[in-house]
Amino acid sequence: MKKLASVVASIVIAALVLALPAATFAAGKTHEMKGTVVSVDTKANTLTFTDEKGESHTAPLLDKAIKEAESVKAGEKVTITCQDTDTGEHQGISGISKIKKA
Repeated sequence: MKKLASVVASIVIAALVLALPAATFAAGKTHEMKGTVVSVDTKANTLTFTDEKGESHTAPLLDKAIKEAESVKAGEKVTITCQDTDTGEHQGISGISKIKKA
């Protein structure tokens, strides 16, 4: 009986050890951009903004960014967290935070 419990415990531990890195890699990579909000489309769940170079970007809102986008308005300065795949492809915006005025 003790041997069976040891085997089961070993399997559970091995599964947990293997699952943690997989969850980390599934999240992909992120990068941040600073910019100015141009518009938020709540129906399409997209945000349009201009970056620090003045280039315009429209990207889909992901997860918590959908809720965070409700509190930003056109003209506000924000830091945008972008979610990328492991190969560097842009997936969308995963976070938005307002830049406080100095």
